[in-house]
Amino acid sequence: MIRVLLVVLVATIGAVVAYGDPGRIAKASGKVSGMLHQRASAHARAVQITRDRGGEFKLRARINGVAAPMVIDTGATSVVLTYETAKAAGLPTELLNYDVPLETVGGPTRAARLTLDRLAIGRLVERSVPALVVRRGQMKTNLLGMSFLDRLESWEVRADHLMLRGYP
Repeated sequence: MIRVLLVVLVATIGAVVAYGDPGRIAKASGKVSGMLHQRASAHARAVQITRDRGGEFKLRARINGVAAPMVIDTGATSVVLTYETAKAAGLPTELLNYDVPLETVGGPTRAARLTLDRLAIGRLVERSVPALVVRRGQMKTNLLGMSFLDRLESWEVRADHLMLRGYP
């Protein structure tokens, strides 16, 4: 942020020295501001998700490079994966210890803790994300919970759109 302010300050001073004309200075300042805004927008890490007809925000994530469907669940403390997704993502399912009590839509179950090397949603990429894996057949979908959402700069719902914003 300081770098951006410094660039704007230097550009404005340069415009004053070069032009001396207030109209030209304003025009130059506007161009510099526009360029900075375009650059900031181009590098912004943000993803917009549209609510589906069932009222859920569904997306396609990449877990350790493997595509996986997920549903945003702000009520879930953690990212929760089905056994099938964990296996497809190359996670050590045969070594998991299912010792974490978990309440699901289908009722109580147990899950295993692990850490995902990489979880990506579009341009949002997080590493070493804590997650849970449930036993085979315990859940039908993967949940993108707060262990991922808490790492973002912000997330907000407006009408039927969820905007996820990562840190620059």
